Amino acid sequence: MQIHQPRLAEMVADALRDRIIGGQLKDGDGLPRQEDLLAEFNVSRPSLREALRILEAEGLITVRRGNLGGAVVHAPRVGNAAYSVGLVLQSRGVPMTDLRDAIKGIEPVCAGLCAARDDRHETVLPALRAVHDQVVAALDDEVEFTLASRRFHEQLVAVCGNETLILVVGALESLWSSREEAWARDASATGEFPDPKKRRSGVRAHEAILKSIEDGDVDRVQRQARVHLESSLLYAVAADIGKSVEASAPRLTWNVGA
Repeated sequence: MQIHQPRLAEMVADALRDRIIGGQLKDGDGLPRQEDLLAEFNVSRPSLREALRILEAEGLITVRRGNLGGAVVHAPRVGNAAYSVGLVLQSRGVPMTDLRDAIKGIEPVCAGLCAARDDRHETVLPALRAVHDQVVAALDDEVEFTLASRRFHEQLVAVCGNETLILVVGALESLWSSREEAWARDASATGEFPDPKKRRSGVRAHEAILKSIEDGDVDRVQRQARVHLESSLLYAVAADIGKSVEASAPRLTWNVGA
């Protein structure tokens, strides 16, 4: 059986990708000049351009056109993973209810991991309380309340301590947050946003989750998270019954492992 060698562009992309993932090229760094890359890899200009297109499609660089030129490096982020996952789910026609059920099943696991962390008082609770303060401050602003509430759920995943869940569940949370933001803006504009009583109930649910994490009670916080998600994920999906997941532009808010 004949084995085909990888195309030159793919080999160059592989080498540069390894440097980005390995940290030799850091977030915000510029790639070396094209002339230097051409000399280093001994490839043609079209092959180098194709390699850069591959990396740009993966969200690892942004190529600047025009007089300034060059390419800027981006560390792998949850937002990029969410976009890729969203494209796959969209191509398969996966309904929003499916995404909702996945989050309902997995986010409580992350909440339990938060409560189980020995360092939760230093790493988990300060981050969650800071976001919760934003939720409370936004009680009278329907859209901002929704955005802050989603940040609380995203942060709950981000500080759970398990890097695989941070990436995988974080991608699902990012997809849901994009849809819920769109729903909140529509509902606020049409006067269909849930009344303040519902918002205050959400605040109390967050406070109960924080208390259980502080106490280190894994079982209790998982139960609380399930009950809270049952109601908090209801409104956005109610407007989307029958609709499929849609990929949205990457929300570059935090790095994997950050």
